[in-house]
Amino acid sequence: MMQTLRIDIYKPGKNDPETRISIPLSSLNISEKLLPSKAKASLAREGIDVSELGVLFAKQGPKGTLIEIENANEKLVISID
Repeated sequence: MMQTLRIDIYKPGKNDPETRISIPLSSLNISEKLLPSKAKASLAREGIDVSELGVLFAKQGPKGTLIEIENANEKLVISID
């Protein structure tokens, strides 16, 4: 089964993500160039480099929620499905 990196961005008080991005891990190095600027900005604000995620998951990595960050403006959830 192909693993997928999922990035969900929520607005405060909302249960459904405002932005949901799913990227097959096998093509993460290509797909990162196609990420919407809003998603890149959210990740960058939290110091997360998508290209580094590809290196981390080149081998069979963990599954489930990897990181959840919440501030006054948004909640960011990164997970592997």
